Amino acid sequence: MAGVRGLDHINLRVPTDLLEPVRAFYIDMVGLHDGPRPSMSSGSHGYWLYAGNAAVVHLSTGHAGGSCGEGNGYFSHVAFACTELETTRARLDQAQVPHRIAVLDDGAQVQIFVVDPAGITVELNFRR
Repeated sequence: MAGVRGLDHINLRVPTDLLEPVRAFYIDMVGLHDGPRPSMSSGSHGYWLYAGNAAVVHLSTGHAGGSCGEGNGYFSHVAFACTELETTRARLDQAQVPHRIAVLDDGAQVQIFVVDPAGITVELNFRR
């Protein structure tokens, strides 16, 4: 198994004109707060909103008037905090499941992106 420890975050991609109102909602109504967001190679603009020390909502800009990147509608993907990176990679390779790997923070975090049968992008997060 992937050694899933729990849900890591949700990712919302919204049109540029909705970015600030959505951010305000999650801060003012839900009670999250702004926190650090690493620079993204995609160049997207956005925020990471935190509950305590955990970035639980990743909010970024997408395309106006429709789908905003991976996923359906404004929901981009679901992410899980995981362990056992090499075991997971081997299992995906063995099953010939297409996936994409991203390395962040100078190798401190590795992400594997896969798409489930319903078309939902799943991010498996491995922190070192």
